[in-house]
Amino acid sequence: MNAEAIASLTTALGTLVLAVATFGATRSANRASRIAERSLLATLRPLLMTTQLGDPRQKVGFADDHWTHIEGVGATFEQGDDVIYLVVGLRNFGNGIGIITGWNPTPERIFSRAHEDPEKFRRQTRSLYIAPAGLGFWQGALRDPAEPVYEGFAQAIKNRTPVTVDILYTDMNGGQCTITRLIINPGQQDHWYAVVAQHWQLDNHTPILPNE
Repeated sequence: MNAEAIASLTTALGTLVLAVATFGATRSANRASRIAERSLLATLRPLLMTTQLGDPRQKVGFADDHWTHIEGVGATFEQGDDVIYLVVGLRNFGNGIGIITGWNPTPERIFSRAHEDPEKFRRQTRSLYIAPAGLGFWQGALRDPAEPVYEGFAQAIKNRTPVTVDILYTDMNGGQCTITRLIINPGQQDHWYAVVAQHWQLDNHTPILPNE
């Protein structure tokens, strides 16, 4: 093998080694970047759970000037004049601000069934914000007696049977969409209480915005 061929082969081998090293460095950098991104997102992710025994009383108002109170694990599930009011106390156990933007009611208790398409969720009249380690609530109202779900919830109040509400929320940047399933159960006398049944993380989902 002449000197020219040896030089060409050496150059080719050097280029190959450099390409392999560059590829490895790029993969390592990408991996480090993904880890850093996940760590950053973890500091922004909210996680909503129901309030606990001993949590302070909260006063909650609706757009029609209806007011109610919740305390501890208690929830509001009551019939008004052609309106059904629902309130659940919540705590944010995540590191980021939770912004509730939508909800989906089901007039029965469900656990394992998959959630509805988030695009079909009802929009909150206003976004509800819950700070990290903070106390807050979710509220919703059914105002159309002609709706099948309205009659189902009215019967649940009358018969004191559990219902389910899935809430949709995001972090402060509108990302990291999460659905949390809430079960509202009958308690003693006329009281109701709520528990969390399941969470779904929908990181690739475009969030629902509140009604204008």
